[in-house]
Amino acid sequence: MVTTNTLEQILDRVRIRREKLGLSEHAAEQAAGAKVGTIRNWRRGAMPRIETLSLIAPALRTTPEWLAYEAGPEELDDVPNASSTQTVPKISWVSAGAFAASDAVMPTDDFEKIAIAGLPPGDWVALKVDGDSMDRISPPESIILVNRRDKRLVPNACYVIEDGEGGATYKRYRQSPTRFEPVSTNHSHEPIFIEDGNMPRVFGRVGRSYIDM
Repeated sequence: MVTTNTLEQILDRVRIRREKLGLSEHAAEQAAGAKVGTIRNWRRGAMPRIETLSLIAPALRTTPEWLAYEAGPEELDDVPNASSTQTVPKISWVSAGAFAASDAVMPTDDFEKIAIAGLPPGDWVALKVDGDSMDRISPPESIILVNRRDKRLVPNACYVIEDGEGGATYKRYRQSPTRFEPVSTNHSHEPIFIEDGNMPRVFGRVGRSYIDM
């Protein structure tokens, strides 16, 4: 059971890391690519999800485990295999709607590279979001960072999936029934239900989403 005390402890650890780095709440959110007001909403009583702590933690030079449970080392530099900055290829776009043809399924060394801080080890690419079926997480024109090495399906995590014919789309994975669903303010978008074990190929798991203002 989540308690007020637990939330206060998380907020206190967030504050400790911000103060050590000289970051305001807004600066920490910007550095993480998180939504403006994320930390403020926590202070108002919204319990942080582990996915959001995973997004915020690298900007605070710590781990989501330390923020959530004070487990492990506080400083990110003390974490084995942690990477401060990685160069990630930016590969055109991916549909946040129906499956659509996209360069996302044809990675190449010729694409533009962008520097991203705080990503865990993996095979990362950056994709621009086209469409509004995921706009509650990633509005159109957002950049999502996708780990092609992480294809294990976890309920409520987000993935880029392929249709086997050159099309790709970005959705959240859910179970009971098994489906990839939109997370959108536009209710015309429909889930992709998995029938007869016909699971689409997973391109990779989305680990971060941000949008330039």
